[in-house]
Formats: sequence, structure tokens, C-alpha cells
Amino acid sequence: MRIKILSLACFLAFRSNAAVEVGAASDRLIADYHLVPAPATAGLLLQKGDRLAICGDSITEQKMYSRIVDDYLTACTPELKISVRQFGWGGERADGFLRRMTNDCLRFHPTIATTSYGMNDHGYQPYQESIGDAYRSNMQAVVKAFEAHGVRVVVGSPGTITKVPWWEAGKYQIGDLNHSLGQLRNIDLEIAGQEKVGFADVFAPMLRSGAAGKEKYGEKYELNGDDGIHPNWAGHTVMAYAFLKALGLSGDIATFTADLSGNRMTVSDGHKLLSAKNGEYVIRSTRYPFCSGGPLGLAANWYPTAGHDNVTNNDNLRSGMTLVPFNQDLNRFVLTARNATAGEYRVTWGDESKVFSREQLTNGINLAAEFTLNPFSRRFALIDAAVSAKQDFETRQIKVLFRPANDKATVDQIAKQTEEVVADTERQHAALENVIRTAYAPVTYTLRISPE
Repeated sequence: MRIKILSLACFLAFRSNAAVEVGAASDRLIADYHLVPAPATAGLLLQKGDRLAICGDSITEQKMYSRIVDDYLTACTPELKISVRQFGWGGERADGFLRRMTNDCLRFHPTIATTSYGMNDHGYQPYQESIGDAYRSNMQAVVKAFEAHGVRVVVGSPGTITKVPWWEAGKYQIGDLNHSLGQLRNIDLEIAGQEKVGFADVFAPMLRSGAAGKEKYGEKYELNGDDGIHPNWAGHTVMAYAFLKALGLSGDIATFTADLSGNRMTVSDGHKLLSAKNGEYVIRSTRYPFCSGGPLGLAANWYPTAGHDNVTNNDNLRSGMTLVPFNQDLNRFVLTARNATAGEYRVTWGDESKVFSREQLTNGINLAAEFTLNPFSRRFALIDAAVSAKQDFETRQIKVLFRPANDKATVDQIAKQTEEVVADTERQHAALENVIRTAYAPVTYTLRISPE
């Protein structure tokens, strides 16, 4: 089954908000790259019970944007019951994945897949037609192979670089290489139009966010990490934003509307009001906000032990969220109050509290953006720790355990060995998935709204 998307001709004429931004006179950095405008995703591409394969090169193998996506789908949209596997492989090009996708990916019967190639395919050199032709051919073959197995596809563009790699130092300029990557991005969009599959624009938000980060936090701020290629957490937050948007996630996680005149509250699906009395509302939620901060020590590699809430740190999710509208577009956990009479109100959520004006509460406040630590933080961190362990095993499974130890083995011996290894490793994988299911549970908490 194919994802319905506009044809290439429609791409050229389409003018969504994102497309207008790309061509806006105020953003010459983007306009200089002559990016073909891309339409916004029309509705949710995910289906209940989907098995999502996240495929890519060493940037995917970092297991960072893939973890964000896995965490989000597990905690924020549990009703979809999506399972996720990452298939990142360092140094890989599209043709490399094409050669191994049957053994490493298709055997798990994914129903939808995202791809993230182009960084190695562009050869870290200025664009040439031969580079584009090879990339187009290989990516089309990847998409068609997925489609032949009934897998829906979201073609992800390459990101950007912020430093010329050391082995090419002095030969090229950063702009030369980014223009090359931008051309591959346009080819990905072309393929998506021709094959009528989805498209995730990673290049444009990475380019824009890299410049915005330096403007906000100084020239030493490197969205793409120390080597200019492999992003830290801020950059991976931008990447995850691009993929989650491309999958069509609405971002409407919770809507609570409190009537302050009568201790009443209406709540959206995924949440249940247990009691309401004297401005205290007890709620049980099965849908979590995406938690960008958490209790230190539980998942230290997710929440750095120093400066975990310092947005000037590029190794920080919240830093990435200052560069793209992650909370606005994907993480709306909104509290609105009606019939407010005081000028200001204190909202207490878990152990944290903040004061908001009557106007703010009337218009609605996004609790997920306002409260870094909240009643979901601890359990979210446990989920992330379990997701991290699972994705670490997925790398070991395909890169080590699926490779024959005896390079002189016959084809039949390798096939038998692989069959045995798959059965054994899948039992281990199932156990790790069960840890995630155990970590996830409904959360009961109290929201207090009191006049100042």
C-alpha cells in the first residue's frame, strides 16, 4: 500500500506554510539553496499496530533521533500501539542498505519505514550529476524494494554539515558540500513524488536551526556536533521533529478545560478526571507529554548530569526545542480555565508551580512547555532507559549477531546459523520490549489552580 502524496508537478506549485518559509525573503540562507517546496503531510500516516523501521547511516546508528521517535510513540501516542526498530549502520550509503535490507530489515516484516541517507552518498564533495544519478537510482531501488513487500515509506532527506571533514580540509567550502546535500534532498523529494510515498525534510530545518543556534548562543554552538556531521541531542531533536511531522502526528496530547466557577473540568481522550474539589483536579492519564527534562541519575545519557536544563548546551533536548516548534507542533498538553476572576493564578503540577495571568489561562497554557519536571518525568525516564537498551541491542543484533563468525561457512551452513541466531535474538528482543511495556503505565496526578 502506498502513501498518497502530491505529484512532483504539484510539489513545484504547492505553497504550504513550510514552503512559504523556505522561499521567504527574510530567510535568504534557505532560499540560496533553491530547495523545491514540499507540502505538509496530509493526515496521520501511521496506522494502529504499525511496525516502524528507522533506517539510515551512522547518524541513525547514534540512536538519538530514533530514541526520541520511539519514546514519543510509546508514551505520547500509546493508543496507536506502534513498535519501533532502528537499523542504523555507520558509513552506509543507500546502495549499502539495499544490499542488506532483506537480511537485516525485511525479515522483521515492517509495515512502514523511514530512511535517512545522502550524507555518505554525496561523497563530501561538490555536487556532480554522477553523484545525483547514483543516489537517485539507489534510493528508488530501496523504495521499490520496500513497496514490493507491502511496506509504506517516508523518504528522509539528508541533513547538513557545519564543518568540512578533516580528510577533505582545504579542498572544499562548507557551502559547496551543503549545496550538494541540498541537491540530494531535492532528489529525495522527487522520488517521493514519483513513487507516491511520504517525505521528511530534514535538510531545511537543520540548515535553519544551525544558523539560529549560532545567532542565539554564539559561534561555538555546533548543532551538528564536534565533527560537524554527527549531531548532539539538540540536532537530533530537530531531526526527530522533522520525522514526527512527516509521519503526520497531530501533537494534540491533552486538552483540559477547567471551569473555575464550579470545580468542573472536561478532559480529552486518553485522560480521566477522577475528582474536582476546591481548585484541585485529580486526573489519570494514559497519554504522556514528551518530557524533555527528568530526574538526574535515572537516564543520565538522556538528561545530562550537568546543565540538563541549559538551553545554550547543544547536547540538550531543550536546546533543540528552542530552534524548532517541537512543543507547539508535537507536544500540546494544554490547560485552559474559564470564568477566572482573579488577575493571576498559581498552577501547581506535581512538585512544580508557576503563576499565570488570567489572560494566559483563558487562552490556554501548554503545561508540557512550561513545566520541565512534571508528574510524568520519572516514568518517562524509565521508558527512555528501556528504549535505549532495546535500540542498543538492535544494533548488536544486526551488526554482530547476524554476521557469520566463520567466513568459510557454506551458504547452507550460514542459512541454518542465521535461522538459529534470529530465533534466539528475537527472544532477547521480546524481553527488552516487555521492559518498555512494564515501564509504561497510567499516571495519576493533581493539578491545582488557585488565585494569587
